[in-house]
Amino acid sequence: MADSCCASTCSDETARSDPAWRRALWIALVVNGVMFFVEIIAGAASGSRSLQADALDFLGDSANYAISLGVAGMALVWRARTALVKGLTILAFALGVMVSAVWGIIAGTQPDPWAMTGIGALALVTNISVALLLYRFRSGDANMRSVWVCSRNDAINNLLVIGAGFVVLWTGRGLPDLVVALIMALLGIQGGWQVVRQARYELAASRAPA
Repeated sequence: MADSCCASTCSDETARSDPAWRRALWIALVVNGVMFFVEIIAGAASGSRSLQADALDFLGDSANYAISLGVAGMALVWRARTALVKGLTILAFALGVMVSAVWGIIAGTQPDPWAMTGIGALALVTNISVALLLYRFRSGDANMRSVWVCSRNDAINNLLVIGAGFVVLWTGRGLPDLVVALIMALLGIQGGWQVVRQARYELAASRAPA
């Protein structure tokens, strides 16, 4: 997920000095933010837990881009605090999706497979577009490469949602949607916790005497 492959943000120097990079990040931020709301609303309306879980990718990516653009150049303590809020937010959403998926397994659900495949396809096009936008920066520093790789990997998650939608349509059962949601929620929890741990470490380091 976004939080496991894009846990680090862009380097301060890159974010401040490269106008093309900043412009690309702004576009990616807006697009990912819009898609987060689209998927979270569509997931709730269609009863698809996997769409809700996939929205975590867009939330995580949006947070990364916002942190890169908003706190670049600030003191380590402020960057760490911002990352801590991001990690806790991702954890909260991921835990909510996981609880929802577990409840769906217990109670039984029948998500709308057409919504899953349709919104999943829209998310796939979005992630491919962002990956192409960032493609020119793939040979930059490690942070640049990680952002591009993350967008590429997110497209794989979209394919999982689309595939689950087709299986739901074929079998008439909602279990594939719930399985995909559980997998993605667990990855979100893992990634969010990694961000929280790193942020806490950096906060501790910023308070240590020189």
